[in-house]
Amino acid sequence: MLSDIDECRTLPDPCRGDMQCVNQNGGYLCIPRGLYSQSYARNSPRSYPEPSYPEESYPDRSLGYSEPLIPNVPPVEAGPGPGPGPSYPIVSRSTPCILGYTLGADGTCVDVDECEAESHQCNPTQVCINTAGGYTCSCTEGYWLVGGQCQDIDECRYGYCQQLCANVPGSYSCSCSPGFLLNSDSRTCQDVDECETNPCSHGCLNTYGSFMCTCDEGFELASDGTTCNDLDECSFSDFLCQHTCVNTPGSFSCICPSGYYVYEDGRSCEDLNECESGNNTCTTAQVCFNFQGGYTCLDPLRCDPPYIELSENQCMCSAENPACRERPFTILYRHMDLSSGRSVPADIFQMQATTRYPGAFYIFQIKSGNEGREFYMRQTSNISATLVLSRPIKGPKTIVLDLEMVTVNNVINFRGSSIIRLTIFVSEHPF
Repeated sequence: MLSDIDECRTLPDPCRGDMQCVNQNGGYLCIPRGLYSQSYARNSPRSYPEPSYPEESYPDRSLGYSEPLIPNVPPVEAGPGPGPGPSYPIVSRSTPCILGYTLGADGTCVDVDECEAESHQCNPTQVCINTAGGYTCSCTEGYWLVGGQCQDIDECRYGYCQQLCANVPGSYSCSCSPGFLLNSDSRTCQDVDECETNPCSHGCLNTYGSFMCTCDEGFELASDGTTCNDLDECSFSDFLCQHTCVNTPGSFSCICPSGYYVYEDGRSCEDLNECESGNNTCTTAQVCFNFQGGYTCLDPLRCDPPYIELSENQCMCSAENPACRERPFTILYRHMDLSSGRSVPADIFQMQATTRYPGAFYIFQIKSGNEGREFYMRQTSNISATLVLSRPIKGPKTIVLDLEMVTVNNVINFRGSSIIRLTIFVSEHPF
């Protein structure tokens, strides 16, 4: 035995809008609620009133309705069967307006605004839009319909913004990375020229989205990226200047001690020749002698008796004079300068015989002035020798050495000597 399924109870919302679901044997009807003259009674007596139907069917004009009115369904006569026949509502023929309209005060049919009357079936996330004879359910801007629900559109997934995007319900917001400015279209970004605000202490180079500071020569960029600090070039090397290095903003300068001047290369020190420049205090009777870093005024040569002047720088003791027998035959005066701290050993002066005699040989030695043992004589040939500096000397200092050349001739049984009185002016500053 077959049993009828009550679709009005088992189906979710089988009828939409202002429609009433009426179950039938083997089906169901959706009929406007206002058109009922009696209710459907499943358990009513077997005698049924004669139903009255509208003359035409009314199509559903709203998305809120899915089933049209089904008219002209013949009644089922009472008789044997699986159960009692259905009872139909009596549709009044006095209603002049179609579904979705109502009779106005002037007797004309007026559209029913289901949205204003809140008789629509739109989802709470949807928006009701009234239409002629019905309504439609839609989503507001920024939402789309998914599975009957209005869901927010994530505009950020679709590249709406050029750089940074923040999604908000129903909309989105664009922003720009640091170094960029949002354009008037609220989507694209333009580079900001930071150099226009002079953020750098020296030079500025604008880059895409940022900027870079540059420094003048002799400066370096600080850790903050904008400030330029002076470079201390003097700290780079001890040999940047020959004497003293002085740091200056963005550069450096070399200075030399008194008696010197800075050479053309800006780093070396050259001796200032006071004797040539005339910047000295020597009298006309004196001789100006220049040495490294200074000068001295030499008095005219005076030969102590029994010596007599042989030339402007040489004294002689005559062999005919008995007082000269134990004395050097000649004394030659020489002067030289020596830099303080000069590396050793160093050959600094050469001495040799100017006259050779047959059978004679020569002995070279330091006769006096070498108390500190800074010098020694090295014989380089049988007629010459070299004065060697063996220990560093610091100035300023003046050293007078008597360099003796002894002449020995055994053939004629002769022995004599000559002296070079060497005055050495040691400068104060080593280079």
